[in-house]
Amino acid sequence: MRRSGLIAQKLGMSRVFQEDGSHVPVTVLHVDNCQVVDQRTMDRDGYSAVQLGAGKAKVKRVGQAMRGHFAKAEVEPKQRLAEFLVSEDAMIEVGAQLSPAHFAKGQYVDVAGTSIGKGFAGAMKRWGFSGLRASHGVSISHRSHGSTGQCQDPGKVFKGKKMAGHLGAGRVTMQNLEVIDADMDAGLLLIKGSLPGPKSGWVMVQDAVKKAAHKDTPIPAGLIAQPAEEAETPVDTGAGDTAAERASADAIKKE
Repeated sequence: MRRSGLIAQKLGMSRVFQEDGSHVPVTVLHVDNCQVVDQRTMDRDGYSAVQLGAGKAKVKRVGQAMRGHFAKAEVEPKQRLAEFLVSEDAMIEVGAQLSPAHFAKGQYVDVAGTSIGKGFAGAMKRWGFSGLRASHGVSISHRSHGSTGQCQDPGKVFKGKKMAGHLGAGRVTMQNLEVIDADMDAGLLLIKGSLPGPKSGWVMVQDAVKKAAHKDTPIPAGLIAQPAEEAETPVDTGAGDTAAERASADAIKKE
């Protein structure tokens, strides 16, 4: 069975102390109002998936089309949207809200996010080149990447040559990370190790594809129970009272 993932926001890193006194470095993720916004079905779309939304966006910053999309699902405008492929028997209803308990303690997950952008970087920083010798005879080019082309044949630089250029700001997926703990009250998910992206960046967390399914994972998802709507108390407008009863009530108020 293929379950849905989660959209979470990276808060930073901390550590958790174990019973034996050792500590484990963890990344703290905040699961902020993660709800199902739409469904993708085999009959209508040709594949089975759920569209999740997380965070809260200002209405004035949401386009007219997306306002209608959120209104149809009866959810608040979301700051981030993402789709997760799921099995047909793991489909989640629109409007359902997922919690950190979607992942069990001790299970392994894959986390995808956008890495920190580092701008234009040299070959040594970007590719780990050793650079030129730091000795006499090398003049002001100690960190250069060296030769890049060949002779007259072929007379060009092949595509994909490792050279200086833009570094970071790309999609990175880290696999087989262990879930250390989950705080339901605060909406926090603690995952062992570091994760791609800066603080306040969004990441996608889902079950590890290279590990067996954990026995304690909720099927089809770990949902937050929606509070039952309280029955509205009927308001007595006095429209059905007789004239005598209204007069009696007015007399009591005057007393």
